[in-house]
Amino acid sequence: MQSLHGFFTALNDLVWGVPMIVLILGTGLYLQVRLGFMPIFKIGFGFRMIWQSRRPGSRAEGEISPFAALMTALSATVGTGNIAGVATAIALGGPGALFWMWMTAFVGMATKYGEVVLAVKFREVDDKGEHAGGPMFAIKNGLGRHWRWLGTAFAIFGGLAGFGIGNMVQANGIASAVHNAFGVETWITGIVLVVLTGAVVLGGIRRIGAVAEWLVPFMCIGYILSLGVVLYVFADRIPEAFATIFTQAFNPTAATGGFVGSTVMMAIQKGVARGIFSNEAGLGTAGIAQAAGATPDPVYSGLIGMMGTFIDTIIVCTMTGLAIMVSGVWTSGATGAVLSAQAFEAAMPGVGRYLLAVSLTLFAFTTILGWAYYSEKCWEFLVGTLIEKPFRILWTVSVYFGAVLSLDFAWLVADTLNALMAIPNLISLLLLSPLIVRLTREYFARREADEGAANAVATTQER
Repeated sequence: MQSLHGFFTALNDLVWGVPMIVLILGTGLYLQVRLGFMPIFKIGFGFRMIWQSRRPGSRAEGEISPFAALMTALSATVGTGNIAGVATAIALGGPGALFWMWMTAFVGMATKYGEVVLAVKFREVDDKGEHAGGPMFAIKNGLGRHWRWLGTAFAIFGGLAGFGIGNMVQANGIASAVHNAFGVETWITGIVLVVLTGAVVLGGIRRIGAVAEWLVPFMCIGYILSLGVVLYVFADRIPEAFATIFTQAFNPTAATGGFVGSTVMMAIQKGVARGIFSNEAGLGTAGIAQAAGATPDPVYSGLIGMMGTFIDTIIVCTMTGLAIMVSGVWTSGATGAVLSAQAFEAAMPGVGRYLLAVSLTLFAFTTILGWAYYSEKCWEFLVGTLIEKPFRILWTVSVYFGAVLSLDFAWLVADTLNALMAIPNLISLLLLSPLIVRLTREYFARREADEGAANAVATTQER
């Protein structure tokens, strides 16, 4: 067991090392340039599309609305990474890590956009009449049968990683948070999670989408409001916090207080790794959820899907990082969720840690739901739709074991598999980038033509 642990530790260091960071950031930057930085220029447009996507048009085909698909994707990405991941990045890489999280998000918007466009473009209808898509289908149908092995590799990595990082690790985080805050035994939390997870997951994507559509906006807004209180209490420190972030991104300071010091490379590595862990840009998972969305066009879905990265990192992670900094706890020596809890407690003594525990619980629970769908579609790609019910039962039962067991090794394996998912996805994005660019140009050309025709009709009617 010790040898196995050592092997996965070495493999994890390799797959999350500098080459992977260069590959993920390089792919995102390449797509941004090829797209003329459209994902950044169209942020406002993307928010309007999200609002309109709550009611898909009559020509759209899919199981759930694009808005529900986005909320399903966000349910998996807005999770412990936004609370514990940001805190860990700052604790190990210094405040400068937050700057590199922003850079990861801005290039990651192009990556996420491309993932969703390809997932919807090459999605299939399974033998139960439901749409299925994602990197495995984009590779299979976009690159051809000679590349199918690469799609199979993605499905294997995703199907296995889900049980760790998307299931048991999240359940363990919930059980620990509830026990530390409220004194509830982990086995009790495990039973409750099994009941709640089963009630949603056994109903498939329609039920997952319906729950995500209601719960994700509620939990995000609630968490943001709580962070707003922290920032309001320490409002006078916000300008200094931004100055520190930009300064330490390139000139990290030495050790101070409980902070052990950092380097530029450490700031970059921790910022990028935790940013990817939080928004999942490059892993290809968001396309799996968006492929189930009722949509008239792949680009339409891509514009909505890319906003998940912006919401997750630029809004939620930034506010978390600022709260940790302005409260002054980032030099305490703590890390992970404990550091975030200290920030909440500093602004709201006696209440903060409970709010943080509730937020962490909701974030982790919705991650379990989102990843249930991701992993299910990976296994369906490998063995067919007959796996559907057995998978959902096994997924639900696994939640209990995650709540009551020690999962250090499971976390290590799942984190490694998570990185390995990115490689097939990034390869397909690079090879199919000309198609992404062409579909984008055609979509906006059609919109421009339609708007021109509408304006011409309006002008004629006025005359």
